[in-house]
Amino acid sequence: MALSKRLIALGVVLAVTLGGAALMFLDGSSPVASKEPEPQSHLVDFSHWAAILVAGDYRAHSGAPSKVFDNGRHDLAQAFAKIGFAPANMTQFSVDYDAGTQHSSVGEIASAMQTVAAKAQSGCLIYFTSHGTPDGIVIGDAILGPSQMREMVNTACGTRPAVIVMSACYSGQFVAALQNPNRIIMTAARPDRTSFGCGEMDHYTFFDDCFLRAMPMADDFPGLGTLVQQCVAEREVQMKATPPSEPQVSVGPNLVFTLRWRDTPPAQLGNSPASGFPRPPT
Repeated sequence: MALSKRLIALGVVLAVTLGGAALMFLDGSSPVASKEPEPQSHLVDFSHWAAILVAGDYRAHSGAPSKVFDNGRHDLAQAFAKIGFAPANMTQFSVDYDAGTQHSSVGEIASAMQTVAAKAQSGCLIYFTSHGTPDGIVIGDAILGPSQMREMVNTACGTRPAVIVMSACYSGQFVAALQNPNRIIMTAARPDRTSFGCGEMDHYTFFDDCFLRAMPMADDFPGLGTLVQQCVAEREVQMKATPPSEPQVSVGPNLVFTLRWRDTPPAQLGNSPASGFPRPPT
């Protein structure tokens, strides 16, 4: 009798256990496995950013005609489109009247900057490539200085996130004038140094070349600035270009971990920045 009662009790326990397991199976739950939270993406949608790209001169440092700045401006526009910038929100300027560009003059650039920034209000990308002087950057027959550049950018972009690149000799002079918590500023040289690669036979300046080569290796703008610095430094050593230009990178405190276009950086192609980076098409 006692054995019979024990068997009945055991059967009840098994039935309850199996019944619970069956219910868990039916509703898809598991007693041991739990879903991990989806990783949060921090990618930026650059399609609603305004983009201004300016080639400020059509001459080499010798004075002879050269496409070196227009080559950089044209190919940088394509590279920025690949990471999400919308061509419809890009305005390009050339002194040489290249197809699809407006004529490079300070007044026209300032006006267009306001127009495109009013249409695409999420942020501003501004890239100038030209000759530089101790007083500013060459735009046609004019010199655009740091204070005038600051006024142009402040009027068009205000305090929205911005990436501003000044590729020219002595371009470090623009850093202090343009600094803002929501801005990243990159320059091809420090304030008292020349940059390299604007000869008649050059396809790109050293800085523009390194910028294009670093973009496929980077996943955000702060990291891109560091890679460009490394690439330029090694290129100058290889070419025995002295004194070193020492490109400058200023990252506003609000943008240290932002402005990302890729969650996972691509595999490194080599330990050497200049030799390991892919060469852009020419």
